Amino acid sequence: MSPGAAAASFVAASGQPLAVSDFAEWREAARELLKAGVPPEAVSWGTPEGGDLFSGAPPAAGPDDNAGNPPLQSSQPPRPANPGSSPRVPRALMEMLQKAACFRAPDRWAFLYRVLWRWTRGEHDVQSPADPDGSRLHGMVKAVRREEHDMHAYIRFRERPIDAGPPRFVAWFEPRHDVLPQVAQHFVARMGKVSWMIATPDASVLWDGNTLHNTGPLMSSAADLDDAGEALWLTYYRSIFNPARVNAQLMQSHIPSRFWKNLPEGAIVPSLVSQAELGARKIGQVQAVGRRSGATIPISAEAAQPDREQPSKLDECRRCELWQYATQAVGGEGSKRSPIMIVGEQPGDQEDLAGKPFVGPAGKLLDRVFAEAQVDRKSIYLTNAVKHFKWEPRGKRRLHKTPVQREVEACHYWLEKELAAVKPKVIVAMGSTALKSVMRKGTVTLKDFLGKPVRVDGCWVVTIYHPSYVLRVPDEASKHEAFSVMVKGLKLAYELLERPDVPEPE
Repeated sequence: MSPGAAAASFVAASGQPLAVSDFAEWREAARELLKAGVPPEAVSWGTPEGGDLFSGAPPAAGPDDNAGNPPLQSSQPPRPANPGSSPRVPRALMEMLQKAACFRAPDRWAFLYRVLWRWTRGEHDVQSPADPDGSRLHGMVKAVRREEHDMHAYIRFRERPIDAGPPRFVAWFEPRHDVLPQVAQHFVARMGKVSWMIATPDASVLWDGNTLHNTGPLMSSAADLDDAGEALWLTYYRSIFNPARVNAQLMQSHIPSRFWKNLPEGAIVPSLVSQAELGARKIGQVQAVGRRSGATIPISAEAAQPDREQPSKLDECRRCELWQYATQAVGGEGSKRSPIMIVGEQPGDQEDLAGKPFVGPAGKLLDRVFAEAQVDRKSIYLTNAVKHFKWEPRGKRRLHKTPVQREVEACHYWLEKELAAVKPKVIVAMGSTALKSVMRKGTVTLKDFLGKPVRVDGCWVVTIYHPSYVLRVPDEASKHEAFSVMVKGLKLAYELLERPDVPEPE
């Protein structure tokens, strides 16, 4: 039996509750009750499962609503009902009732029907915040909207392994009110065709890229989630955490404590705050203040300080600003007696975390090049023109960003040290950034030097593609051609070792 039919026969029923599960069913039932002229005090509301009975009595006070108000004692007798007539309700009030229907309260359906009953009887002040029922209605709407905002702000999606299948991203949240359906529509519009799931203690929604599926509870807590990229996010969060500006009370007021337990950074914030209180706050901005240039004061050459010593360790390098955003500097690796040195552009995301060059996807492709050219990787010295990872954030990921010329020139100091220590006879420059660093020119182009070895400062320089270029090439034919250029270039480097030294032109 539909809720409308149930409402029509409810007046004659013997005290059985009128069961509704959502706003649409309540609206249909309320319309039939109003047409039949049934007052709020004559209706008992319940759930389809037959659990709680929601009476029309005033509710007990709760933390988020204006419950506890006495029932309205109207100073005017209500207008007589018009059985059989269809009630007309303004859109603004209906939108408020629909929003308030998401508020979790044991008497929500009874309260909404009381508001609707009063409006149809001419008591239009029921929509005003000055009215007891109107005040509670506005409070419920406000609480639901706040919960929607909090869910938008504090949901944290965890990325699942690609081989695990859909959904790609999963999030856990514990809402106080029934806002999951409208919040799901927000993420449908925001995340496009990417599959995701939001789980709550009572229900779950799954987006497969085309259709939104609603199910029952599928998880029990955020502990069921695992994200390999979360360690990177926590590393980044620690690096941007400024103990000198910590205000624990302000943090708690901005982000309620119930959200912290499900936020990834919530596990490390207590220790960071404790460190700040134990003294880190006093020195948290010392380095930042020391880097400020301040005002320029003209002085005589005699009073000027001598040039400062250059850093002797790569970890101490402050020649450009890239060190501030990288996990660590990544130096060269391999045989320091090798006659061949391979120079790349800069460390990538995985190299930045591991502290070793060419251990990520580009490094794996380079290993294939070595195998094809029959070269032992351990016999070659590998390094990069720039020693710190330059990146830009994209969600939880760090995407590679090409270094500018001044950053390449600043890091050439370290490349010169490596060249002096290894003394290679052949330098293999992978990509345009490495070529510009080796040639000490910012205008050279890669295509002009592919397959054409040149002499620079007593060394042969061979130019090949960077492995990341091969990974980015869209079609297989171009990918195979670029791979072949790398193999031929590496073989050419070994052929040049057998050539006699040629004096450079004056």
